[in-house]
Amino acid sequence: MTKNKKSPRYLALYASGQLAARINCLRKILADCTLCPRLCRVARDAGETGFCRTGANAVVASYSPHFGEEACLVGTCGSGTIFFSNCNLGCVFCQNFSISHSGEGITLDSGQLAAIMVSLQKQGCHNINLVTPSHVVPQIVEALPAAIEKGLNIPLVYNTNSYDSVETLLLLDGIIDIYLPDFKFWSNASSSRFANAPDYREKAIAAIREMYRQVGDLKVDENGVATEGVLVRHLVMPGCLEETREILQFLASVSKELHVNIMEQYQPLHKATQFPPIDKPLSHEEYLLALDYAEKAGLKKLEQHGLLYLLKKMMQI
Repeated sequence: MTKNKKSPRYLALYASGQLAARINCLRKILADCTLCPRLCRVARDAGETGFCRTGANAVVASYSPHFGEEACLVGTCGSGTIFFSNCNLGCVFCQNFSISHSGEGITLDSGQLAAIMVSLQKQGCHNINLVTPSHVVPQIVEALPAAIEKGLNIPLVYNTNSYDSVETLLLLDGIIDIYLPDFKFWSNASSSRFANAPDYREKAIAAIREMYRQVGDLKVDENGVATEGVLVRHLVMPGCLEETREILQFLASVSKELHVNIMEQYQPLHKATQFPPIDKPLSHEEYLLALDYAEKAGLKKLEQHGLLYLLKKMMQI
């Protein structure tokens, strides 16, 4: 990571008047929804719902300063997370299934969403972390003018499952400062079986390439807090190590300097116990193998959590 201090990208877009044009484009998409690769083509602006079960307004499950994210997002005061309800994937192992599958939350208009963003900034958060945003991009962008007028000036984090449309991401160019994609599957058979998304790999590859084109490698300020760039997550799953190898090799082809968080915390939650081989916890041996794959791929910027990370920290004390 390199050090960099700059204003959030959306402020310039707002000042130029281009943000209003983006809002208009995104509103039109809601009338025949093609926001994500599902291409449901329902009239969400009229209250119809497709795969994501979300109509004209966003549904928010919770919002708060969050300290469980990567260190460069959390800093000293936390990442201002907004958890959006529902999802455009159908992962059988989802740890937030009550939110993503059941849709628990409160429906909010753009003014209320703007107020949440400003509130999180006032609490000292280093960024606004938009969790599961792919299906509510118009609603997020529509909230920005009011938030900016109330003083919003911290980076926006697009915390996504990577099942994103490049066409939608192009409309976010100049708005999102930090992309936080999770590359989940390589095998189309796995993504079809575990998430009802047979084209996941192709869409994720195209999406991450576009994210990287927009903001590049991760940059941080003088305090080590992220200001711009791409940070990729990959959750290692049992019995899927060959997919992990392929994913890490792809990420290295994007940039050897790409900041990657290889996550160890997989547990067979929600319906995963019905879907071998992901019906059991990840073994530590499998996680170590994933780290070896990352090293062999040439990835240089890894953020580690879990048992290995804790052991290393203890050895340094």
